[in-house]
Amino acid sequence: MSRPVLAASLILTLAACGQGEPSNGPTGQAGTPAHVATEAEKAMLLAALPAPYNTGDLANGRRVFARCRACHTIGEGAPDMAGPNLYGVFGRKAGDRPRYNYSNTLRTAQFVWDADTLDHWLENPKAFLPGNKMTFAGLSDAADRRDVIAYLKVETGFQPQPQPAATPVS
Repeated sequence: MSRPVLAASLILTLAACGQGEPSNGPTGQAGTPAHVATEAEKAMLLAALPAPYNTGDLANGRRVFARCRACHTIGEGAPDMAGPNLYGVFGRKAGDRPRYNYSNTLRTAQFVWDADTLDHWLENPKAFLPGNKMTFAGLSDAADRRDVIAYLKVETGFQPQPQPAATPVS
């Protein structure tokens, strides 16, 4: 199956999530049941990510993210803690999560969170954006950063954009 077909299939599958019987699991916005992705759905989403994140190790990403859980939640509708909830972080302007008290430095930063930006942030948050209030020293290992970014993409509602089909050459 081609990557565009996999991505489109995943998007359709996830779009249909939450249809049918209510769940007693986590709740999304406005108290509606939130879909919890199956391992198969997570594998499909991982495969649809751009390189190098499509080769990420989700189990390692979860283990690495354990260092972040003291300050961050990732579930849809989960509360902010010392750091903001990261659900929906990809594509969001830095310092723009409603009701979270960001440092002035982050609130006035002029970038949008994407995988490349997060990779540089995670390597050394203080060097990336001096004056932010995050106390985390960073992740020096590039594979750990790749894996945690892949994990976050899979776990925080990221929707890969379907890639246009290749045009046959005449």
